[in-house]
Amino acid sequence: MSEDFANRPDEHKPVLFDEVLDGLAIKPDGIYIDGTFGRGGHAGAILSRLGPEGRLLAIDKDPQAIEAGNVMFGSDPRFAIEQGSFTQLESLVQKRGWQQHNGVDGILLDLGVSSPQLDDPERGFSFRHDGDLDMRMDPSVGQSAAEWLAKAEAYDIRRVLREYGEEKFAKRIAYAIVNARIENPIKTTGQLAALIAEASPVHERGKDPATRSFQAIRIFINDELGDVKACLPQTLNVLRPGGRLAVISFHSLEDRIVKRFMRDEARGDYFPPDLPIPHSALSPGVRLIGKAVRATPQEVDANPRARSAVLRIAERL
Repeated sequence: MSEDFANRPDEHKPVLFDEVLDGLAIKPDGIYIDGTFGRGGHAGAILSRLGPEGRLLAIDKDPQAIEAGNVMFGSDPRFAIEQGSFTQLESLVQKRGWQQHNGVDGILLDLGVSSPQLDDPERGFSFRHDGDLDMRMDPSVGQSAAEWLAKAEAYDIRRVLREYGEEKFAKRIAYAIVNARIENPIKTTGQLAALIAEASPVHERGKDPATRSFQAIRIFINDELGDVKACLPQTLNVLRPGGRLAVISFHSLEDRIVKRFMRDEARGDYFPPDLPIPHSALSPGVRLIGKAVRATPQEVDANPRARSAVLRIAERL
């Protein structure tokens, strides 16, 4: 059985660690999916609670995460890992024949960028470390942030910053990027962060002016919100009755999608409110497990990235 990662001092403890494990209500012989492996903090803990008959499938776009998963758990017969998006959830479950066994017992989605990705300057996710402006979770697929910014129209840049970053100075920043690239291509995170700071007339106390823009560009480059919207309906197709879905969000845009999905599925079919139809006849797909969970002040002190984390849990009916 895999070592209990919660007790390993050298391992980074994921956000809302205990709350996720409790929410999944892990069965020793259950089948589970970690849709965002990262560096295996949640996966290791799930494996530590599984017996010999239990199974865990991990998914991640990042080739470095796949390599880490194979090193950490590759010899464990209960574990498998696939490089790809959690939008492939249904096909990966069918590939393993789990649908014929009444589906899976739990799914975890820890949305957004992982700590190792943020901390690696070569990945280009963070304005705190100067490096190549990439931002792709899978560097072998699609265009990098630098490639997009080199060609995008000011209108498109402004739309992305507003829609995905809720950046109030989106127009100023967009035009600053378009004007700056005429003389020098924007190839590094340091260049972009400095440009954004100069274009922002007001800086929020305690927040780097590049925060919202970097978030927006990253979300756009990786189609993060589109992936969440594509994945959530699939979870109901692969979870068995009583199976749990746990989703951690880190900003309001993705949490809004998760909250609306779970709320609508818990409510069931829509009928005009004046019709006398009992709730049981509305065919709800899930029941909500508790309220949204946020990190405690103690966890935020230990890990400032936990400040914006929101965990929502639903159980398949």
